[in-house]
Amino acid sequence: MCFGTFDLLHLGHLNYFEQAKEYGDYLLVVIARDKTKEKQKKPIIFNEQQRLKLVQSLRLVDEAILGDQNDHFKIICEKRPDVICLGYDHQIAEEKLTDELQSRNLYPTIVRAKPFKSESQKSSFLRKLIEERK
Repeated sequence: MCFGTFDLLHLGHLNYFEQAKEYGDYLLVVIARDKTKEKQKKPIIFNEQQRLKLVQSLRLVDEAILGDQNDHFKIICEKRPDVICLGYDHQIAEEKLTDELQSRNLYPTIVRAKPFKSESQKSSFLRKLIEERK
């Protein structure tokens, strides 16, 4: 299982999915909800349904679903993944995630993906390039 917004889908996202897929034979991708991004004051270009459809269309991804708007751990409890692969820049610390999941009687392996050309294949960098070209 891996998580993200996946707005402006790019090669860094594909590399993240490839790394996550190496840990198992089924890749479940959880897409961040629009309301979550609004609360974080992070602008998005594509809405959650569009982002979901884009990720679902990838052969590499076995299943893509929207996350829960209120409880980010709910989907983990429902799907019970063996492995959770965090993005290299995901804000949550592995220890905090482990503690929260253990309190819910969940014990997945937690790994962190390695960056892929983070100087050019990162959403914030690509968004800045687009803004500069306007």
